[in-house]
Amino acid sequence: MANARVIVKRRKSVRNIRKITRTMQLIATARFQSAFTRAMATKPYVERLAALAADLSAAAGEGVSHPLLQARPEPKRAALVVLTSVRGLCGGYNTSVLRTAIAHLQENERKHLPTDVYMIGKKGINYFKFLRRETVERISGLADPPKFEQAEALANTLMARFVGGEIDSVHVAYMRFLSAGRQAPHVLQLLPLTPEAKGEPERPRPASVQYEFSPDPKQLLEDLLPATVRIQMFQCFNDAAVSEQTARMVAMKAATESAGEMITTLTRRYNRARQTQITMELLDIVGGANALA
Repeated sequence: MANARVIVKRRKSVRNIRKITRTMQLIATARFQSAFTRAMATKPYVERLAALAADLSAAAGEGVSHPLLQARPEPKRAALVVLTSVRGLCGGYNTSVLRTAIAHLQENERKHLPTDVYMIGKKGINYFKFLRRETVERISGLADPPKFEQAEALANTLMARFVGGEIDSVHVAYMRFLSAGRQAPHVLQLLPLTPEAKGEPERPRPASVQYEFSPDPKQLLEDLLPATVRIQMFQCFNDAAVSEQTARMVAMKAATESAGEMITTLTRRYNRARQTQITMELLDIVGGANALA
């Protein structure tokens, strides 16, 4: 009977765990819906703003330039922003992002290019502490939901360093949200601005299109390009948030199903143990009756 009692206690523990994972799955599902709505609402604006800035840069001609568009022929220092989560239990989400970030850093090391790391999220911070890698700035995590002010402050800092010549490129390592069933770790070039920076292939522009600028192209780019960098950073924040909730939702669903399967297995084991115990008791009774006869 001792074996049956152990199985009963273990089954009770698994049932409690299943309640917790089921609750976390429902919470992640609710958060996913709101995060998905935010990410999809901002994406068209981000793409159109980046496309408009690219069109204006091309139409203005080579006579108009901007510091945020200038690629450095011999970069001496780079910056990498890494977006990870605050909490765990989200499957391989953080592992995928950190593996991609480490690969990017190793590629820069092979090029002898020092890289300043801006780490966002406790999971990434703890991992880099374990690896004993230095970080320029550590941010405990993103707001829930992500705030534009947080993205704006970080983007302004990076733009100031880029324009000042302290860094020659800026990349963001994050989980790119493609669909509800597909997310992929991605390293986005934020600075200098390129057509790839908006995550879309360069669109063909008709040569016959003529633009009339009011105000002049230089002033327009002064307003549009910094806004493009800020909104692209914010879109990365939104993609990371919705990808995290998707990963957690899938992980908790798998954990709930595994707990259900384990409960079924433990129930069968308990039934067999109980049946064996009853059979042994009956044999003892029959044996005792035969001995008295």
